[in-house]
Amino acid sequence: MNNLGRQRITTVASKMAKTDLLLQHAELAKHIPATRRFNRERLRAMLKQYGMVYVKPDAGCQGNGVMKAERLVDGYRYQLREQTRTFGTAEELYASLSRRIGSRGYLIQQGIHVLQHEQRPYDFRIMVQVNPDGAWECTGTAARVAHPNKIVTNGSQGGTIFDPAMLLEPVSGKTHTSRLLEDMNQLGRWTAAQLSRSYPTLKELGLDVAVDWDLRLWILEVNTRPDPCPFTKLADPAIIRKIVRYAKHYGQRYSLTCTKSKKAPGV
Repeated sequence: MNNLGRQRITTVASKMAKTDLLLQHAELAKHIPATRRFNRERLRAMLKQYGMVYVKPDAGCQGNGVMKAERLVDGYRYQLREQTRTFGTAEELYASLSRRIGSRGYLIQQGIHVLQHEQRPYDFRIMVQVNPDGAWECTGTAARVAHPNKIVTNGSQGGTIFDPAMLLEPVSGKTHTSRLLEDMNQLGRWTAAQLSRSYPTLKELGLDVAVDWDLRLWILEVNTRPDPCPFTKLADPAIIRKIVRYAKHYGQRYSLTCTKSKKAPGV
């Protein structure tokens, strides 16, 4: 396909715009963490309600600029990359975050207590693509375990890629793991259908889905320019081959030089 074909593939940068659309779908809305635009009052209120929130760029990618803020017994703290800062008051926390953020658009998202592997949080990337028949199809799921000293799971931030069942089955059992993975795929298909109503030239999505301590699914983020690199680290090479084949059909080409993320031990 020529360059004109590629230009018709839509990307949507704003996380808030995508969240607002997903909230209009009754089933998807049940899986969306509370998300608000960043300001002093919302930060204070959401920390009071949830105890922990993520402060993230509205238009960021690859986990860059994401901060985890928490209310402690005797103060507040936040973490950015491998740095943690502690404050006595919410006002001091807000002032420090504001200096980090500057004039950029940021969001506050309800913190989810996600499952962990060796005390490192993990979530799942679900790839959803338009297949050669023109229908939305989930073409791969990869589990992403955060770098030991970081709060984000992105492979570009040093995360480790696992087969999803390797992490879920010890927690939920084989039968329930299969159900969870199918439910993730259903969320992927619903999300693609919902967003493509407003953006009909969308061709691919990457959903970041977390599983909390109660085994409830949460859609943390939806990417309209998903990185295929996590799928190059899975044991089954048929998954990335299928993703690349479908992408070529709608005019997308990937660079598969993927050096930052790690393969799970033994893969």
